[in-house]
Amino acid sequence: MDTANLGTTNVMLGIVAAASALEALALIGLAICGVILYRRVTSILTDVEQQMQPVRAKVDAILETVHSVAARVDQRTERVDQAITGTMERVDETAERVRSSMREKVMQAVGVVQGIRAVLISLFTTRPEPMDDRWQSASR
Repeated sequence: MDTANLGTTNVMLGIVAAASALEALALIGLAICGVILYRRVTSILTDVEQQMQPVRAKVDAILETVHSVAARVDQRTERVDQAITGTMERVDETAERVRSSMREKVMQAVGVVQGIRAVLISLFTTRPEPMDDRWQSASR
């Protein structure tokens, strides 16, 4: 019985060894396929990178131009803002001066007109008699 068990064990060991050898071959095959696939992908990526370099250079040039234009726009916007602010301040100052000057001239003209009116009123109106004299003349 011992030999029968030993024979079965040897057959089983042979099957396990064959399966392990097949697994090893499969793993080696997968590793080789992985290396080949890695090389192909790397080659494709290198080709794509080389084809993209001119495009990237153009995009970088465009971005640089956009940045310089944006900087100029910012500078010009700041200058226009300062110019508008300065102009508005000068307009406000000028308007205040005109208002002040006009107010003074109008007040002078009003004063002259009031003076002339007072003179005319005093020249063309008769003075009423004092109240006491009226009552006395009415009672006589």
